[in-house]
Amino acid sequence: HVQLVESGGDSVQAGGSLRLSCTASANIVSSYCMAWLRQAPGKGREGLATIDRDDATSYVDSVEGRFTVSKDNAKNIVYLQMNSLKVEDTAMYYCAAVRRCYFKGYDYWGQGTQVTVS
Repeated sequence: HVQLVESGGDSVQAGGSLRLSCTASANIVSSYCMAWLRQAPGKGREGLATIDRDDATSYVDSVEGRFTVSKDNAKNIVYLQMNSLKVEDTAMYYCAAVRRCYFKGYDYWGQGTQVTVS
């Protein structure tokens, strides 16, 4: 059974930075499409970024240029570097994994880590 565990969430001031980590219990980071998503209070879940098996990345417009997704295959960790944080970035952030980035839905989810920007 694969587990994803997010960490790094915190409360920061607008303009600040955070780095989130997602640690996988199995060796899937190198073979799956890894994604970061978030859900703000009262809103639906929003996909933010993906990093594919070949390290190709994609971002939603709202975070392009501010957030960077990366991974360490040897450590089974995926990162989300978040810079120039805005109040509207406040949300629960989730890591997820799916076999192919073009598949709909995700096979595995983490429990989330809270980011609060004020």
